[in-house]
Amino acid sequence: MTPLTLNLDQVNLSHEQFYQLCQNNRNLNFERTAQGELIIMPPVGGDSGNREADLIIDLGIWNRQTNLGYIFSSSTVFILPNGANRSPDVAWIRQERYAALTPEQRQKFPPIAPDFVIELRSATDDLKMLHNKMQDSMDAGVQLAWLINPQQQQVEIYRLGKEVEVQDLPAELSGEEILPGFRLSLPRYL
Repeated sequence: MTPLTLNLDQVNLSHEQFYQLCQNNRNLNFERTAQGELIIMPPVGGDSGNREADLIIDLGIWNRQTNLGYIFSSSTVFILPNGANRSPDVAWIRQERYAALTPEQRQKFPPIAPDFVIELRSATDDLKMLHNKMQDSMDAGVQLAWLINPQQQQVEIYRLGKEVEVQDLPAELSGEEILPGFRLSLPRYL
C-alpha cells in the first residue's frame, strides 16, 4: 500500500483544523507538506515496525544515560516552522528546547522542529516522497537526519547547511556533535 497524497493548497487548513482532522480519524496517519499537500500514510509491516522500535530503543538507551533530550515515535506530529506537519520514524529534541514549549503545545502537535530525525524506508515507501520529507525537515531547521534505506543498502546523512552524504553499507553511524557519544550499529537495519 502506498501513501495517498491529496492537494489541499486551496483549502488552507489551519494547524488546529489539521489537528482535529487527525483526532477525528485516529485510525489513519496524516502528514502535511510545506506546500499544503495532505499525505495519508499506510501502516508499516512487521519487519519495518520492529526495526523502527529497535531504533527508538538504541537512541533511548543513549538518551537515558545522557539525559540530554526527549525521544518521539512516528506517532508524533510536529508542526514545523515551514508549515509542514511531519511525523519522522524517530525524532529527538534537546531538553531545553522542548521544555521551553508550553504545556498545551506539548499536549497537541508540538510546534517545533526536532534536532535529529531518522527515517527508515520500508519496502512500500516511495524514495522520492522520503527525499521530500527529509528536505522539509532540513528546511525547518533539523540539525542532523538519517534516511536508512535497506532496499539499496545505503544511508543518506543530512546535515543542516551541507550537501547530503550517501554511504553504502556503513557499519556504524555517529550522532556527531548533535548527539554526543551516540553510535548506531547498522547491520541489523540494512
